[in-house]
Amino acid sequence: MAASSKLNPDASGWQTATQLVHGGQLRSEFQETSEALYLTSGFVHETAESAEGRFKGETGGFVYSRYENPTVAMFEERVRMLEGAPAARATATGMAAVTIALLAQLEAGDHVVAGRALFGSCHYIVNDLLPRFGVETTLIDGRDLDAWQAAVRPNTKAFFFESPTNPTLEIVDIQRVSEIAHAAGARVTVDNVFATPLLQKPLSLGADVVAYSATKHIDGQGRCLGGVIMGAEDFINKNVFDLLKHMGPSISPFNAWVCLKGLETLTVRLERQCASADQMARFLIERPEVERVFYPGHDSHPQHTLAMQQMSAGGQIVSFELKGGKASAFAFQNALQLIKISNNLGDVKSLITHPATTTHQRIGAEARNELGIGDGLLRISVGLEDVVDLFADIDQAATGIRL
Repeated sequence: MAASSKLNPDASGWQTATQLVHGGQLRSEFQETSEALYLTSGFVHETAESAEGRFKGETGGFVYSRYENPTVAMFEERVRMLEGAPAARATATGMAAVTIALLAQLEAGDHVVAGRALFGSCHYIVNDLLPRFGVETTLIDGRDLDAWQAAVRPNTKAFFFESPTNPTLEIVDIQRVSEIAHAAGARVTVDNVFATPLLQKPLSLGADVVAYSATKHIDGQGRCLGGVIMGAEDFINKNVFDLLKHMGPSISPFNAWVCLKGLETLTVRLERQCASADQMARFLIERPEVERVFYPGHDSHPQHTLAMQQMSAGGQIVSFELKGGKASAFAFQNALQLIKISNNLGDVKSLITHPATTTHQRIGAEARNELGIGDGLLRISVGLEDVVDLFADIDQAATGIRL
């Protein structure tokens, strides 16, 4: 059964919030209310002939949970509907999604152009892993359209970037960059994890492939790992599926089920989190300890206009730079009582991290400086707590900072 098959064909006309509750349902003969959890590695075939037909792809049905699974198929269909994508495949993690999305379109001798503002592990894939297998890569300032054009070579096959970026929330013009890529015969892959499919839909802006860490907002409660790749049916169900089937980075049925449950509340969670993040940005801008604030939804962001053209809200991530560098950043984090130190994001709990020593420590000081990731930079993933309590926690933690 292909991941893009319409498990609930009537769901296409529903609004997003309804699709996130009911989309992709595949009920068993017991007519369960909650989606069934199929914890099975394999599936029984009634005859040897039917087994042969399934393995050849001549007849429908599930073969092996490394390939496909009913619970996973429901998750894939629901998130596909949310994105408005032709097809989707789930992976074990967000980094599996990014890696497979790129490997599925590249071979030795190809060239990739990528925005330099990347999550640490994405930076490793582009800058270290791909060149080991004969793929050339060029890192550029993703905000600079001329830089994308100048980096194109005859063998350029893929563009890759985040928007907003992690952690300084730079914005890449998805439509214009996609036009440059397509003129060169290259595909565009966007890591859309910060915006989520609710706030930004890269495929509708011209991108070809979108990747998500379902670990973040889709689960949204810090329970499990997962990832999703979406794009055209032939690319997803051939290029991507072949790698998933043979390399094995498939999501577990249990994690897919947890992510299904997370999707049901995504709209209400994200609406609240975005509203709180907007208030958080305005609160931090006024504080004397803060050098600068990064938030696409605030007009102080240098790309605010572009962000609001591409996104329906500013997101739930706020980054800010404290005066006093690393010492201030560490003292502030250690004094927090409500906001927890963690490198995860998209959780219902507010989380804070120091990118220079966590998510981006391995790229080195020079690369961090180029990206504006200073020693005083902190990133907050705003949760569902009352902002009054969050502000009070920041107030008491800031009192210990000596400038």
